[in-house]
Amino acid sequence: MSAACDYSYVGQSAAAPAAPVAGHSGSHGADPVVVPVGNTVPDQGAGDADGVGQDGGAQDAGAGGAGAEDAAAGGAGAEDAAAGEEVVEDNGLDVLGTNCDDSDLAPHTGFQESPACVESSHGEVSDQAPSLLIVDAPEAIAVGEDFEMQVATRNLVRDRFLGAAAGGYYLESSFLNEEGLQRGHFHTACRILPSVDEAPDSSGAPEFFVATQDNGGGAGSDTVTIQVNGIDVAGELQCTSWAGDGSHRTPMMTKANQTPAIDSVRITVGGAADADAADADAADAAAAEDAAAGADNGDAAGADNGDAAGADNGDAAGADIGDAAGAGVGAGE
Repeated sequence: MSAACDYSYVGQSAAAPAAPVAGHSGSHGADPVVVPVGNTVPDQGAGDADGVGQDGGAQDAGAGGAGAEDAAAGGAGAEDAAAGEEVVEDNGLDVLGTNCDDSDLAPHTGFQESPACVESSHGEVSDQAPSLLIVDAPEAIAVGEDFEMQVATRNLVRDRFLGAAAGGYYLESSFLNEEGLQRGHFHTACRILPSVDEAPDSSGAPEFFVATQDNGGGAGSDTVTIQVNGIDVAGELQCTSWAGDGSHRTPMMTKANQTPAIDSVRITVGGAADADAADADAADAAAAEDAAAGADNGDAAGADNGDAAGADNGDAAGADIGDAAGAGVGAGE
């Protein structure tokens, strides 16, 4: 099948968009820097050499040791501001920038083009973090075989989708509904992995892609069925679903240690057909073994029966002759 390059739209409601156009990190030669945050490490007391305070905050080793305490854990920034003390610009961190004023790249236009600099504000972040899980998918399929995936979302209201091809990509900021839930949709894409030993090149179009904005979702978990078209080549298929806000960005999270609303599964393409063939071969082999075993048992049974019959007949004949001879000898005497 030909891979679709544009964002598609899946919806069950008439309220569809107006124009639904459709391991470890680290560099070579250096150990990765791991900075514990929030509740990822146990309390170790004040003055700990690793920079972890009693509230679980951590100093940012990558920012020259000038890191700030985790704001979600009662960081000192808010307390200093409340006490009337001067707030340090950018929290004392070496920030490269917060807008495109000093960027040499052209402004992003809302279309799927790069390199560019996106001026749109991040927007609103919910304290009810969206989550997503692929709850059902096949382990193996045949080449060209259509299949289904079950995707569950939580804390995501699937009611917002700006067509990427229409210029809505990264154009709109993130917004929440009246209940403080993230508005947006979710995507599903499947691609054949050229290798399972190294990260793939993501610049190409996947074998399958669809965006789902069905006006469902909410605070609870609910499940959507994704119909995936057959894949025309054999190999290891990676299928991924991930949440997006109205302009397709993965929703922001309150804390750095929260898992984003993304999930993936691996599916072997060609494996189902191979498995069927293997099962057929195994069944034929088992039938042949049974037949051979039956023949052996029949031969053995026949031989045993023959031997037994011969022995019985011989014994009987010998007995009869002996008896007859004895009788005759007796009569002659």
